[in-house]
Parts: sequence; C-alpha cells; structure tokens
Amino acid sequence: MTAPFDETDFVDRDLQSARTARVAAPSGGAVSAVASRPPTREELENKVGETQQRIVELKRTQEELERERTALEEARRRRQEFETGRGEVLQQLTRGVALLEQAEFQARRDAEQMAKTLAGFREVLAKVQAIHEETWTTENWNVELTRALATVENGRMEWNAARLKWTLLDGASANAAAPPGEAPAAAAPQWLDGRGFWPLCRAGLALTWPVAVAVLLALVTLVVLLWRR
Repeated sequence: MTAPFDETDFVDRDLQSARTARVAAPSGGAVSAVASRPPTREELENKVGETQQRIVELKRTQEELERERTALEEARRRRQEFETGRGEVLQQLTRGVALLEQAEFQARRDAEQMAKTLAGFREVLAKVQAIHEETWTTENWNVELTRALATVENGRMEWNAARLKWTLLDGASANAAAPPGEAPAAAAPQWLDGRGFWPLCRAGLALTWPVAVAVLLALVTLVVLLWRR
C-alpha cells in the first residue's frame, strides 16, 4: 500500500532560506543607513533646546538648594545662640538665686536681731524716762537712787551690746555725709584755717624753739670743748 502524497516533500528548503535572506537584505541595509546618517539641523536645534531647558531646570534647582542651605544655616545659628544663651542665663540665674537667698536669709536674721535690739532699746528707754527724781523723798531717795543707777547701768549695757552688733550706731552721723565706698576725709586742724605761709612758719618756730635751743646749746658746748683742746 502506498503513502499519501505530500507537497512538502518536493520543497528545497535551502533554496527557500537563501531567497528569504536576499529579500530581507535591502530593508536591513536601509535601517543601518538611516542610523548612521548625521543629525539634521532641526534635530540639533531640538537637542540644543532640550539641553537649555535642562540647564534652566538645574539652575532653578540649584537656587532652591541654595535657599534651603541658607535657611538651614540660619536655623543652626539660631539654635546654637539659643543653647548658648540658655546655658548662660541658667548659670547666672542659678547663681543669682543662691546669692539672693543667702542675702535674704542674712537680712531676715539681721532684721529679727534688729527688732529684738529695738524692743530692748524701747524698754530701757521707757524705764529711764520713768525715773522722776522730783518724786523722791528723804525717806526713799537712797532706794530710788539705787534703782535709778541700776536702770541706767542696764541701759548702758544694752547700748554697748547693740554697738557690737550694729556698726551704724558708731559714727553714723560722721559717715552719713561721705559718699558710699569712700572713707571720710580727715578734717584739718582749726588753727590752720585761714593762715598764710609766714604765720605758719612763725607757728612752727614757736612749737619747735625748745628743740632748736637745745641743739644750739649742744653745738656751743662742743665748740668750747674743741677750742680748749
């Protein structure tokens, strides 16, 4: 029994492949020719325009980055200034609070002590003012005098004790006229006021003439002894 007829058995496949290659060759050459040709003026102008647009965009981006950098530097400077200022203020205020608390405590204690001293002064002052010697009689004047002396002595002791605590009780009137932080100037002797040069010389000679006479006598005695030798 014979096989069925097949047309592909009489096809030369090598010849068909060669024909296909010859047909495809012209189109491939056209594509390579198009790819290897130089760009036209329109294409160059388009590329120049695109490049210029990219440059503009890059400049805009650079300017935005510059503004952002400037803002960040300003924020950093302000942050550093804030941290430095806060540290300084905290240190100063902490030290000030400590000093003022200590001064306040000392002032409060001084005020309490001064209040006690003032109350003692008033009490002793009232007792001294209550002494009325015109009411003494011949029968009780000795006893009243003893009481009065004791009251006066208590007042003196109170005054001396207060002077040790409060320096303003000593020379308050003399130091009141002097400026703060400046010692009062020593007052000139009254006998120097309103005197000229020669009156002062005569006054000095009057004060030193005993010494001058003694020196003169010593010189005369020395000359006599030398002359006798």
